Amino acid sequence: MKHNKKRNTAFIYETLTNELTQAIIKKDSSRKQKVVTVIKQFFNKESILAEELQFYRVLLETKHLHEPVAERLLQETKAAHKRLDHETIFAAQSEAIGTINKTLGKMVWANFVPNFKSLASVNAIFSNNTPVKKKVLFEQSIVDGMSSKKSINESFHMVAIDNLTYNSFIKRFNNKYEELLQEQKELLNRYITSFADDGLELRAYLNDELARLKEQIACAADASDVPLLQEKLESLLEYLEEFRKRDFSDEDLSKVLKTQELVREASAHD
Repeated sequence: MKHNKKRNTAFIYETLTNELTQAIIKKDSSRKQKVVTVIKQFFNKESILAEELQFYRVLLETKHLHEPVAERLLQETKAAHKRLDHETIFAAQSEAIGTINKTLGKMVWANFVPNFKSLASVNAIFSNNTPVKKKVLFEQSIVDGMSSKKSINESFHMVAIDNLTYNSFIKRFNNKYEELLQEQKELLNRYITSFADDGLELRAYLNDELARLKEQIACAADASDVPLLQEKLESLLEYLEEFRKRDFSDEDLSKVLKTQELVREASAHD
């Protein structure tokens, strides 16, 4: 079924976060600030697009439910989504599309979004124009995803929409991103979403991650018999202890990413 991805609120958001990830990895601060500005404009907590995005997230990220509960959640989510002001959503999407084209360039829409198929399926469920048979099949896939051990994003098998889009994604982003450790990817993803939720998820994640890093660093410092290395580790530990007294910056992000790599290397040599 033909899908207009620019009229899919979740796709717009994923496209922006993808572009932001690339800017952060490339250390393009000017580009990063432009993307952050667009995200804050259209996906702040008071915006209609952020409100609609939450309905996508409910269906895409929920898992471990019993099937009857998943079916009930699907129906309640559909009903709540139907009560949104769809004319306002359409107008906000139009403004977002125009702003993205003008501020970031139309090439942004060529970014490869790995969970495109699942985003399109949820969009089809919310649409009144989807044929009944197709809608039922999409809904069953969503229910299966919510009632399995994997989220629906993980359950869908994604194939690149076309070779041009896929190759562009690989060339511009994937190689650098794949070099990151899993914990670095997690931190980066939380950092990206912090621009839309005022850092709530980032702070919750960092509370646990920094505790883990501090514990690992303290152990490494105690075990080290090289004075200079021990001094650097203790300095890093002090930095992490002071972190909660200030806002999380790009410099902090870089520091924590390097700390994660350091801890992983230290663990590998144990």
